[in-house]
Amino acid sequence: MFDNIAGNYDFLNHFLSLGIDIFWRKRLVRKLKKQAPKRILDVATGTADLAIALLKSNPSKVVGIDISKGMLDVGKIKIKEKNVEEIISLQLADSEDLPFEDASFDAVTVSFGARNFENLEKGLSEMFRVLRPGGQLYILEFSKPTLFPFKQLYDLYFTFILPLIGKIISKDNAAYSYLPESVSAFPHGKKLNTIIENCGYTNAKNHPLTMGIASIYTAQK
Repeated sequence: MFDNIAGNYDFLNHFLSLGIDIFWRKRLVRKLKKQAPKRILDVATGTADLAIALLKSNPSKVVGIDISKGMLDVGKIKIKEKNVEEIISLQLADSEDLPFEDASFDAVTVSFGARNFENLEKGLSEMFRVLRPGGQLYILEFSKPTLFPFKQLYDLYFTFILPLIGKIISKDNAAYSYLPESVSAFPHGKKLNTIIENCGYTNAKNHPLTMGIASIYTAQK
């Protein structure tokens, strides 16, 4: 599915979110900059939007992994155009079976990919394994707004309007109906914090963005 929509993925992300997804990634990078990690793993990197944004934190190496070759191919073009191939590398890999040694990264990030893990706990545990002691986890993911009437307007847009626009532009019948379904099924807030800590992390916190449409989750090894 992600291979099918790779060519339109960036445009649809920015268009359907009114560009707010760019702001959300900047917020994650600002939080990460305080840690100043040198080696960063970006899991479910997709077209490498976050991997590229992470350059603002001045890392020595960013490794992006994804299971979609189509998405990675788009990301590699962007990285080549920006001439940052020495810092960012992308490779085909599964978040639940990371091809890296224990404690090999200072930080691990996931941007709108955690809800796509087949087994969330296994993915979180693998990221924990490759983090060095004291390293930080950063997850940016959709959550669910609760304030009236914003919640009702958001549900209308996210459930009906967004999938229709996504289907028309991407020419994929499933991709943008899958999005609200996956968000609805994914744990958020304190529930996700508990799952993260059950995988070995400490001090799991969630930071809501834009009235709860998305959240940044942070935790430490």
